[in-house]
Amino acid sequence: MSTQIQMQIAELESALLSAHPSLPTLLQQIHRAIKQDPEQVTLLTEDEIGVIVNGLKHQTQTAIATSISSGKKGKSIKSIGVDDL
Repeated sequence: MSTQIQMQIAELESALLSAHPSLPTLLQQIHRAIKQDPEQVTLLTEDEIGVIVNGLKHQTQTAIATSISSGKKGKSIKSIGVDDL
């Protein structure tokens, strides 16, 4: 995997912890690098993907749904599998 992307993810993680103003720039750089070489996404670890998602959540001030409602019964996000997607 590209060490450039790994370094940018590490910088993003530290920027998240310190609320550094470079967060949007780091997200843009990671996006550009992945866009240029999409195969890199398949090589990212779950932790690295988690850092990127946390950065996006922080930047967009968005929360990811924790449950899905389907009529009377709701499914918790924990019980959703790949087949549900």
